[in-house]
Amino acid sequence: MKKTEYNVAVVGAGVVGIEMLRVLKQRNFPIGELRVFARSSRDMDVDGHKYAVKPISPEGFEGIDIALFAGTEGEKGAAVTYAREAVKRGAVVIDNGADFRMDKNVPLVVPEVNSADVKKHKGIIANPNCSTIQMVVALNPIHKKAGVKRIIVTTLQASSGAGKGAVEQLKEENSLIARAGFDNLSVSASGKSMPQQLAYNVFPHIGSFADGDYTNEEWKLVKETHKIMHAPKIKISATTVRVPVRTGHSESVYFEVSRPISVDKIKALLAKAPGVVLMDEPKNNLYPMPKDVEGRDETFVGRIRQDAFVKNGFWLWVVADNLRKGAATNAVQIAECVISSSK
Repeated sequence: MKKTEYNVAVVGAGVVGIEMLRVLKQRNFPIGELRVFARSSRDMDVDGHKYAVKPISPEGFEGIDIALFAGTEGEKGAAVTYAREAVKRGAVVIDNGADFRMDKNVPLVVPEVNSADVKKHKGIIANPNCSTIQMVVALNPIHKKAGVKRIIVTTLQASSGAGKGAVEQLKEENSLIARAGFDNLSVSASGKSMPQQLAYNVFPHIGSFADGDYTNEEWKLVKETHKIMHAPKIKISATTVRVPVRTGHSESVYFEVSRPISVDKIKALLAKAPGVVLMDEPKNNLYPMPKDVEGRDETFVGRIRQDAFVKNGFWLWVVADNLRKGAATNAVQIAECVISSSK
């Protein structure tokens, strides 16, 4: 793929697809022709730039070099139906959904962590789950230095992680409660995308319940981290929680290491780690918050401290924009790795 410009397809016109278009433009990706596909045709405006969305078909991928799939999953999803059709026609597929992540023949990539895995692709590269991405970006520099052996993580995930409908549900619920003068905090939105009310509430249910009564979202953090970091022996336990935030996932991460390391050394590692912004001045009330990272591509880390009772145990607070670094930006970064590896 030794070119100066690349024909790119974006599959999906939802929140992630829109963010992919935005990130491609902002990062000046070397695009020759850009095609946008969805189930039906329409015109779409993103930041004042108009895109003609065309109905998806196998033939639509003729001449495409890189196809970014925004993440519609399952048997009827775009990736299962069309990803291999795109590969047949010469495209490299970067899929944001879960369909290919655990396929042994498909690299699962976070460029700051395992960019070399891009070279192993056979036409399809998987983009990890949003919560996994920000956690491994933060932990990988520490793992390389001190050997992470145990992780306990609680995620606090924004409504946008569940799609546009979930954001609208949160907005409507907030409006209903405000109109009721806050006398009734239990409301029912007309269009319900999430399993529980989110406004003025949190609930520990993201995805569907699976083995051991962990959700499949929680198992993603386990299995994807093992694959990305090439560290299947790390013991990982997760609880995923939906919170009334528009965009930006937060994580409380406890981890234990095999080799002694200090808090100051951890801070030094993270301060120079690619894609990380260290924001850790608790005495000045400075730490990452989702409202401040929306629209940013970096992973923000703060509240770094040693466990008071476990010698090699530490805590991190990790925040990132789930639509950007957790989805669209990471996918475009993978595409950048693809074209770099081909030169």
